[in-house]
Amino acid sequence: MEAWLAEQLTGLMDFEERSLGNSGDIKMIYLRSLTDSDTVKRFIVVPSYEMDVQEYENYIFSFPGCEKAKDKQQVIEFVMKGYIFIRIKDSSYLFDAMKIEFSGISSSITEAIVQGPNDALTENIEINVNLIRRRYQSKELRIEPLTIGDVSQTTVVVMYDDSRVDRDVLQEMKQRLSEISVDILQSAGELEKYISERRYQLFPTTIVTERPDRVVFNLSAGKVAVLMNTVGYAVIAPAMFNDFFTAMDDKIQLTLVGWFMKLIRYIGLFITVTLPAFYVAFTSYNPEILKIQITLLIAGSRAAVPYPSFVEVVLMLLMMEFLIEASLRLPKAIGPTATTVGGLILGQAATQAGLVSNIMIIIVSAVAISNFVIPLNMMAFTVRVLKYYLIFFAATFGLIGIVVSTVGIVMYLSGMRSFGKPYMEIFSAKRQSS
Repeated sequence: MEAWLAEQLTGLMDFEERSLGNSGDIKMIYLRSLTDSDTVKRFIVVPSYEMDVQEYENYIFSFPGCEKAKDKQQVIEFVMKGYIFIRIKDSSYLFDAMKIEFSGISSSITEAIVQGPNDALTENIEINVNLIRRRYQSKELRIEPLTIGDVSQTTVVVMYDDSRVDRDVLQEMKQRLSEISVDILQSAGELEKYISERRYQLFPTTIVTERPDRVVFNLSAGKVAVLMNTVGYAVIAPAMFNDFFTAMDDKIQLTLVGWFMKLIRYIGLFITVTLPAFYVAFTSYNPEILKIQITLLIAGSRAAVPYPSFVEVVLMLLMMEFLIEASLRLPKAIGPTATTVGGLILGQAATQAGLVSNIMIIIVSAVAISNFVIPLNMMAFTVRVLKYYLIFFAATFGLIGIVVSTVGIVMYLSGMRSFGKPYMEIFSAKRQSS
């Protein structure tokens, strides 16, 4: 096995093969880039010169991270993870000396809250398990590891409370994870797509979060969490529509205040999805519904605009999408400058040039701000797409188109399932916990 392993790794820049001890009966093979050099020196190399062969074998095997090599497949997989292959006389061992590089525990960025814990998950799966275990000190918490990715060999763990979990959901999750057949798995977003019921769907059916307290809350509600190594996010299932409008602040606030904040988010959802469509419908098809003063106000504002309201709305919303994308992708040193220049062009300059109306600027600003009140980005991205669907029907059929398309969305959501559970079941968490 030793010769076979050396032949497999020969030619790699970080390949190391060394003889240890004074007798020549001890050899080790490993990859320098994946192993911790201090561990190799202190616990493997130095003791080999201070003990006889039998004592050294007992010493190596006493480590919790050491196990006997079983077959060639196991040996190559473990060495590629950072284990050291040690041959002592006729026995072979795999010693855990993985070098782990990761950023420390930092504050949550994508799900910031006003009060409560601010720590976020990290790229190290063991630290993530620690963060969750400290908050969920129950003997019923189960952690089951598995490996996904033929090349990446990504370590994934499935976490659930054995006394509360929905068995059907757990079985479905395990089955979908076992059916994933990919070479590389690097992000929670990829995992979310692979375990989704439909390949092409608009609404997310799992929660992707970086907050350990959200993971703990959902575990207590009987849901299943999946953590990935090298990724600072967890995937939670099943996910209901209401979950995407729940911030962790809601659990801290007074009950009535929490309900009010959630109501604000649903109002923001309604505004960001329907306001551009209503603007198109009222200016192009149904101006008689509004008061005469408001109708004249809109007409006066659009007097210098040379194209239909549908084009005006789509143009401005696309410009806003470009601005948001630029602010997200640009380096931090350039991002504020680009957004400031873009804001000036979209606001004052475009209005003075007669390209868009004043009211259109107000609508675009309201739509953008309303979109940002949604706590989870997966749903916020969906809503950014959804408003174009309503604009199309508003430009084609006016108010009737908005009503019909809204009914279509509600019917679509009512028919959706997340791991077999109704997507629109609003109070699922309370039912599970009760």
